Parts: sequence; structure tokens; C-alpha cells
Amino acid sequence: MEVPNNKTAIDSNRQAWNDSARHHQDSPDWRALLGEVAQADFSCLDETLSGLLEVDGKDVIQLGCNNGRESLSLFALGARSVVGVDQSAAFLEQARELNKRSPHNAEFIESDIHHLPASLHNRFDVALITIGVLNWMPDIGEFFGHVAKTLKPGGKLVIYETHPFLEMVDPDGEDPYRLASSYFRAEPFVQEEPIVYVGKVEQQAAKSYWFVHNLGAIFSGAIAAGLNIAHFKEYAHSNREEVYDRYLNQEAQLPMCFTLVATKI
Repeated sequence: MEVPNNKTAIDSNRQAWNDSARHHQDSPDWRALLGEVAQADFSCLDETLSGLLEVDGKDVIQLGCNNGRESLSLFALGARSVVGVDQSAAFLEQARELNKRSPHNAEFIESDIHHLPASLHNRFDVALITIGVLNWMPDIGEFFGHVAKTLKPGGKLVIYETHPFLEMVDPDGEDPYRLASSYFRAEPFVQEEPIVYVGKVEQQAAKSYWFVHNLGAIFSGAIAAGLNIAHFKEYAHSNREEVYDRYLNQEAQLPMCFTLVATKI
């Protein structure tokens, strides 16, 4: 397949997410979220992430915040201020709608993470990245360099992501337990339908490019960005779409997600 240059991939991914936003908003989950977010103690973060985050009294940035639900959840953990950044204007419209209904007040900024405004540099105690961010980045080392710029000296990057081992299997395949792709895959997966979390929407959309980054690339990229890895843990539970639940509770269990904490030197 023809691999796009990084700028083309990033621009196409932005358009794909903007195309997909309306499908996420047209769901029972969105309608429920509009009411839930009005509660002062609202949080959609699971126990794994909530137990790892230390944000009480801290200034926090979430990079790749989508519709802002996780950013607003940080206030329940005591965050002093929260900034959510995403390149999708359509999803940020949803984030600002949730923000209006919340008793808290996050700031949401539209920006490609590779071109963050200087006002975000050296500003935050914690930078948060959750599922479905790393794999949209063509160059993981360059990405971590931009993330590190947002942190104060001694600030922490916290990652809670799907495990790259899951990129080796296809839960919708004829044999979902057969290895379908290399752990060291170089070319991105390409999708031309809207990005949704349940099922598929059979209509044309901008191409989206999903890049596979193995653990070695993730560790090396963080270290090269001046981040000192202080914590890494793999888990047998899933934080991905429900279709991946078929891989839970197996005798030969795949790692399904991981957490990583790194401190800016």
C-alpha cells in the first residue's frame, strides 16, 4: 500500500474524526452523558486510571481529549485546572456543550498536537493520554517531544492505552484467535468508513490512518523526549471496544492494556 507522508496522514485523520463526530453524538450514550456531567462528582474514569492519577491541586492537560468527558472527570479527582486539546473541531463542539452543563470549567483548545501554541509550554503538572491517541501519531518520538514541552520540570506524563499486542489480532476475523498482523508492522491500517466504537457505519468518509507502535518504540520515544519512565504495568482487562472482550479470561491471556508514567527531567 502507499504510505502517506506524516502531514497528509494527520490532516486526513482530522477530517475523519470531524466526519465521525455526528455518529458519536447520535447515540444513547451521548444523551445520558449530557445529564451525568452536571454532577459535581462526575467521572467516567475507571479504577485503574483513577488509582494511578495524582492530580489533586494540579494543573492538568489532556492531549487528544475527544468530546471532553475524561477531561471533565479530572475535577472529581481534585484537579485545580484542566485543559483539553484535540484537533477535531466537531468533537470540541461536543466538549464545550458538556462543559456548559458541568459545574466545573475546563478549557478546550483546537490544535494539532504537533503545533501546540506556546502558551501551553512548561505549564502543566500532569499530561494525560488515554486510549486511542498514540496510534493516530505517525511518528511516536516526535509526538512525545511535543508532549514533553507542555510539562513543567518534574511534571508527569500519564498514559493509559490499549496494548500493542492487540494490533496482532482481528476480533472481526474468521478466526479471531489467529495472529493476523505482525507486532512489527510498519504500514498503517487504513479505514474509509466513519470511526465508531460499536459496529460499522456503511458510508464513505475521509481515510483514517492507524499506526502500530510497539512497546520498544513507545519506550524509546519517551526516553528520547527527556522523560524518565517511573512506572509501567500491563493488564489482562480491556479498555478498548467491546468486541475485544472476546480475548478476556483466556488460559493463554494476552496483555490488553497498559499504564505508563514518565517524569520530565
